[in-house]
Amino acid sequence: MAAREPSRCLQRALLRPSQPHKYQQFAFSKRNAFGQAAAAVDVEAESSLATPVPESVIKSYNPVARAKAQNKLPRSRYQFRSPKYDRGPLHPHRPPPPADPSSRLFIPGPFSLPRVQQTYESTIASDILTLCYVHRPPGFQPPPKAPRLRSWDDSSPYHKNRPLRGPRGGDVLRLLRKPITFRNLPKVERITIHSYVKYAATEGSQWLHVAGMAVQAISNVRVETFKSKTSVGPWGIVPGRDTVAVKAELYREDMHHFLGKLVDVVLPKIKEWKGVKGSSGDSSGNITFGLEPEEMALFPEIEVNYDMYPVKMIPGCHITLHTSATTDKDARLLLSALGIPFYGKFVN
Repeated sequence: MAAREPSRCLQRALLRPSQPHKYQQFAFSKRNAFGQAAAAVDVEAESSLATPVPESVIKSYNPVARAKAQNKLPRSRYQFRSPKYDRGPLHPHRPPPPADPSSRLFIPGPFSLPRVQQTYESTIASDILTLCYVHRPPGFQPPPKAPRLRSWDDSSPYHKNRPLRGPRGGDVLRLLRKPITFRNLPKVERITIHSYVKYAATEGSQWLHVAGMAVQAISNVRVETFKSKTSVGPWGIVPGRDTVAVKAELYREDMHHFLGKLVDVVLPKIKEWKGVKGSSGDSSGNITFGLEPEEMALFPEIEVNYDMYPVKMIPGCHITLHTSATTDKDARLLLSALGIPFYGKFVN
């Protein structure tokens, strides 16, 4: 009995008349209306493969209107949507950091690094790590250090409850320097270009405009203006009244491009330039040096448009290199590797 059932089903399938599928006509009309209507005309009318398509169907086919008529599905409830505002550390839904691709502030890149940054990452960083490496074998215990502040010997009753004395040989405590590892290698963090224009208070604001144009041209950063905080009698400067200084802060790519331009183009052109003084640091890893107006004119952006600037109004500037080093010794080591020479007595 079980063997006869498949044969009966097969007979019924063979005796059933072939009927076109309910979506067959729509599929052919869609394909023909999409650009193959001319190919359908070439097929013979008596052929069983040709399906006649009414003209009204072809004219009524409008994919744009059909797409607009469709109801779009809502956004997935599992898709992360970065909040527009950061409502504080106690809020349960905070935006991700700008480095996260899902952040609204994410900027892809960089796709190419400046030459100075490439040199630092490929050569200088490993060299500084090698020069400053301190080998500590397993089991090494450093000898105990003497206290930085000395106690009193209690030889007098006035010593009781007195604060500890300063270190022997000086009143100022030197900064404690942590050993340099691959985690705290010194690097340039930012560059500050500052120009003080004393004639802006007495001879007009055109001096300040020229200084701002020059600093903005060499730094590729919009400058900030500052008013005087102290009075200078011979220069006629009153605190808070006159704008006498411009400043530009350089970060990231602008900083590296400016540093490469300064080391490769400007400093070699200065005649009989010894270098940066060894005492120019602030004991925290920041080095400052100045450029005269004639040295400021050696930048390519000013040199190529030299006729645009009044010669006597080209300002000088102070350049401060802010590094992540904690001592001036490490900062000089980094800047010497980048190409800035030092001379004179080094003050650590």
